[in-house]
Amino acid sequence: MNESNNKQPPQEDFVISHPFNSNHEEKLERSLSNRHIQLIAIGGAIGTGLFMGSGKTLSVSGTSVILTYMIIGFFFFFVMRAMGELLLSNLKYKSFTDFCTAYLGPWAGFFLGWSYWLSWVVAAIADMIVIGGYMQYWDPTLSPWIPAFATIFVLTVLNSLTVKLFGEMEFWFALLKIIAIVLFLGVSLYLIFTHFVSPNGTAASFSHLLDEKAMLPFGLSGFFAGFQIAIFSFIGIELVGTTAAETKDPHKSLPKAINSIPIRIMLFYVAALICVVSVTSWSQISTDQSPFVQFFTLIGIPAAASLMNFVVATSAISSANSGIFATSRMLYGLAVEKDADNKFAKLTKRKVPMNSLLFSMLLVVLGTSILFIVPNVMTAFTIISTFGSILVIFTFGLILAAYLSYRRKDPVLHEQSTYKMPLGIFMSWATLAFLVFSLIILALDKQTFIALAISPLWFLALYFFYSRRRKKFQAGL
Repeated sequence: MNESNNKQPPQEDFVISHPFNSNHEEKLERSLSNRHIQLIAIGGAIGTGLFMGSGKTLSVSGTSVILTYMIIGFFFFFVMRAMGELLLSNLKYKSFTDFCTAYLGPWAGFFLGWSYWLSWVVAAIADMIVIGGYMQYWDPTLSPWIPAFATIFVLTVLNSLTVKLFGEMEFWFALLKIIAIVLFLGVSLYLIFTHFVSPNGTAASFSHLLDEKAMLPFGLSGFFAGFQIAIFSFIGIELVGTTAAETKDPHKSLPKAINSIPIRIMLFYVAALICVVSVTSWSQISTDQSPFVQFFTLIGIPAAASLMNFVVATSAISSANSGIFATSRMLYGLAVEKDADNKFAKLTKRKVPMNSLLFSMLLVVLGTSILFIVPNVMTAFTIISTFGSILVIFTFGLILAAYLSYRRKDPVLHEQSTYKMPLGIFMSWATLAFLVFSLIILALDKQTFIALAISPLWFLALYFFYSRRRKKFQAGL
């Protein structure tokens, strides 16, 4: 790589150069504005893991889950900074699979591309499952698979239209979530400072954060148990990396989106959970419903609970929408790089990778069918989200490995960077150590250990297909 690589390709029309697709003519379009990219980034940070999964993390970790989100957010922010520096070092990179291929080798792009694609398929499945659960709030007799499959159909149709429509949908979905969170924080603070007493006799107070056994109700084992769903909650913060190819001004949009991550974590995760616990007390939170919906039920305002349930349902739809977008674009990228069948590289007249979209959604349908086997929404959600957490850890690990290789191979390019990762080498190693620690934690719980034990099958399958692909190219086929 040399200094010429730092030149920007035409903003409106480009495709990454690759030895196997030099004549590839179909291209994604830079149709997303700064307004879109900022809201996509925020939308990815507020999803099912927070609105639904935080109920389970509170029940096993108590108020220490607040520390859990802060720890995970701290390390994941540095992953995003590493990704941002690499993406902006060469605008020919469409996503992080491209720079992983450049710095770690073709195997890394293959493994990462397919694993990240699957992680968003898994996330979309989890969102569909939870959407079914949210609908049961209004009709407990409703089978969760009905609204789940209906949502799959609607989002497939919407994503088959244009990229700009995706951006508009996500903009308004994210805006609704932001308004809801801000109003929720405002109501909570009012209740706390007026010492509101709920119908069950619980007085709103920050002192609930320090209730007896509130911090570590089940000891360190409970604290560690909260990491799995908390890690899954952060799926989406890296979505700005997959939209790089469709961003009009990446040098402005990407740093702004990444730098706002700490603020989003403190506001959407930490502050929101502090308010939930302060008003209702952690011991009253059930794992079967969103704690944000239970919040209004416990303080005796069922109408507000119903409204919040609508918000968290649209949040799940927004997260699923982001997942569908990501899976179709990742599969398109894999096909362009000849890591997937060429059929997935075809674009419609509207520049939408339709074959990639439909194949990904077929897997979402199959995965969501777990509701026929495990009808309990939270149980099904836990099973699916655990595997998603493992894939996130793998994805972020390779991003950091690519960054370390970049620092070693291209020190001049790093010096020229206007968006350097703070404490780059040290924090890359520290974050890699944290990711390994997170995998060890997953081995401590029976449910998460099952997913951890099965996950090597996925990587063995990738190794098998990658070996076949390499032999085929070596044979000149």
